[in-house]
Amino acid sequence: MSRLWRSLAACAAAACCIAAHAQAEYAPPSGKGRVVVVLSGQLGAGHYIAAARQIAEMGYDVTLLDGNDYRGEQGEAIKDAIAKATQSAHALPGKVAVVGFSLGGGEAIGRVARWPDLVAGIVVMYPLTAFVEHPDRFVASLKVPVLMLAGEADTYKDCCRIEKARAIADAASTSQHQPPFELVTYPRADHDFIMPGRSYNGAAAGDAWKRTEARLREYFAGS
Repeated sequence: MSRLWRSLAACAAAACCIAAHAQAEYAPPSGKGRVVVVLSGQLGAGHYIAAARQIAEMGYDVTLLDGNDYRGEQGEAIKDAIAKATQSAHALPGKVAVVGFSLGGGEAIGRVARWPDLVAGIVVMYPLTAFVEHPDRFVASLKVPVLMLAGEADTYKDCCRIEKARAIADAASTSQHQPPFELVTYPRADHDFIMPGRSYNGAAAGDAWKRTEARLREYFAGS
């Protein structure tokens, strides 16, 4: 059993489950758009509907997946979900982008980032990183560009600590032959800093969404 699988299983153990492999589409305001797949955190897809809609408002055809549903060793189910998303009547052809949160962010960087034939780029916010034992080896496995947005006060269940995010970024900075990797951190921001509630950080959330919009535009311009 891989360390990624163990970390995902542990992180999701207390989550409330919805129907397995459900996916919901949020179409762009008009016409068609490139596909953005959103992988939710452990609280489930329902807690990330607003985030999916916000990305759709940027002009994308968004498919929202529950990160709790995609904990298998090979990730074939995510590939199936991507294939289904690209067949939508609202979808423009081409590679997809992936936006992952917490648990779903771990899936994105731990598995989806190895699929350059399907994925143009990845944005992750406060992602699960506990499975990364050797940052240099992990960075070498990344085959698509990654933007990581993390709170400097994040200690949630030891899954997403800023120290690990920085270790990954340091390893990426010394790599000579990798797709771009960027870490942006927010002082005093905790886990779930974009979500309404006690962890919400307006300044961090606003900047994170601006960066996400700009990076998605960049990913699709190059694919």
